Amino acid sequence: MIDFSLRTEHPANTKADAVAVPVHEGQKLSWPAQEIDKASKGALAAALKAASFSGRPGAVLPLFNLPGVAASRVIVYGVGEANALSAKDARTCGRVVALSANEQSIADVAVFPLGEEAVASMSQMVLGVSDACYRFDETKGRAAKAKTETPTLKRVRFGLPESAHKAAPSALKAAVASAHGIEFAKYLGNLPANHCTPARLGDEAKKLTKSHGLKVTVMDRKQIEKLGMGSFLSVTNGSDEPPRFIVMEYMGGKKGQAPTVFVGKGVTFDTGGISLKPAENMDHMKWDMMGAATVFGVMKAVAEIKPKQNIVGLVVACENMPSGKATKPGDVFTSMSGQTIEVLNTDAEGRLILCDALTYAERYKPRAVIDIATLTGACVVALGSVNAGLFATNDQLADAILASGKKTNDRFWRMPLEEDYQEALNSNFADMANVAGREGGAITAACFLWRFAKKYDWAHLDIAGVAYKGAGKEKGATGRPVAALVDYVVGIE
Repeated sequence: MIDFSLRTEHPANTKADAVAVPVHEGQKLSWPAQEIDKASKGALAAALKAASFSGRPGAVLPLFNLPGVAASRVIVYGVGEANALSAKDARTCGRVVALSANEQSIADVAVFPLGEEAVASMSQMVLGVSDACYRFDETKGRAAKAKTETPTLKRVRFGLPESAHKAAPSALKAAVASAHGIEFAKYLGNLPANHCTPARLGDEAKKLTKSHGLKVTVMDRKQIEKLGMGSFLSVTNGSDEPPRFIVMEYMGGKKGQAPTVFVGKGVTFDTGGISLKPAENMDHMKWDMMGAATVFGVMKAVAEIKPKQNIVGLVVACENMPSGKATKPGDVFTSMSGQTIEVLNTDAEGRLILCDALTYAERYKPRAVIDIATLTGACVVALGSVNAGLFATNDQLADAILASGKKTNDRFWRMPLEEDYQEALNSNFADMANVAGREGGAITAACFLWRFAKKYDWAHLDIAGVAYKGAGKEKGATGRPVAALVDYVVGIE
């Protein structure tokens, strides 16, 4: 993990392996770059001109041994034309600075964010640095691990203008906690399904008791049966892996204060069950637990930030496998709420496990419940990999989540949640079917869950398109939407 901190030294006098300063398009120097240029008697500006430095966000130029500058290396990074960076551009800047540092085998960088809205830029640069330095090699052999390039960057210190000093410490603490939460979510998601079983998720939750002081309860099949979670258990019928229902509690608010409850879908591998998926890209289904991984990441971050709130994380964890004991299309089960469900498609399993957790959440008399799930391919078709789908019963709740998504470049798009869609879920043999037709699949899935979330303000996040990248060098979990939800929690106070 990177050690992030604040510092107050003048850019030219900063003693570090490297100093990173922003430059605008047109080679216009920001204040930190101006100070480096003055100290070096114009050497910085001359180097920018010689290199035809564009100054666009993502552009980076390493310079060496500038006269009058204490650091032996200066990393110039582009910030575009404006005097304030968007969340996306700030994160890109953090990423390219870290990549440049690692390419040069640098361990310690002093970063000077763009002056206007420097605190916001710093927060996003933390996430960019963390992303650039993230590696997953736990399941590689010794020889492959030896070939993996280990990031050399170990310490990043931010130099901010005096006007930002009051807000900076708390903002940095939240940003670093968010980065830790994202890394944790990625780690859990990238573990293969034979490593990341429901039992493993339960064990990881228990570790958070020691490391982060969370109150954790992990329930096994007998305890889940006692709760009456027949819908959840219907999904587990075909698997030899025992299910787990995981409860993580952070109680930093007043006693009796209504908590915010996060609910995560934790299908550690989804074959589709009897409604078997095609073989192509089935390896992606190890990421069908990224809703659960998000809840783990948020709870870890919350425990580090320590807000004066009560926050609860619920994770329903199981596999969805075919076997002679597996649920068959047409089977009917009774949910914890007492409502019966005809399972027409066993590959629509996420809603079957989430609905019982949504009923369980009622006992907290929550201020709001937010579930997170890689729920539908229909949402991927609708929104691609840029925005996650957002459904909500309360406009204020929806607006707060949307604002946090925009602030952190972890974006959502609000989708309709209307009673008119409910008719498609009617069943002749139960209170409802678990699927409707192809039209509006992400909406009808949300409407199914809505039937179990009538007693509180509720939001559903369909993250199927944003939770992971399925191909290329960046194949793996993204950690979305941990950043947005941590920002949402911080904003409640």
